[in-house]
Amino acid sequence: MNWQSMSDFWSMGGAGFFVWGSYGVTFALIALELVVVLRRRKQVVHRLQRLRQAMKASARRKEIQE
Repeated sequence: MNWQSMSDFWSMGGAGFFVWGSYGVTFALIALELVVVLRRRKQVVHRLQRLRQAMKASARRKEIQE
């Protein structure tokens, strides 16, 4: 396609709403995925830290009992 002006580019021959809407939805979903992944990572790291602390406490109790 050849565009004579920026408004022709943005309108994409009448299909601009669908083209740019698709880009917008795609960007929004990728951003949402990033937020979900980062939130889940934070939860997993926190859970692993608690597990590590529990294992250290358990090891200390075993040492004291022996």
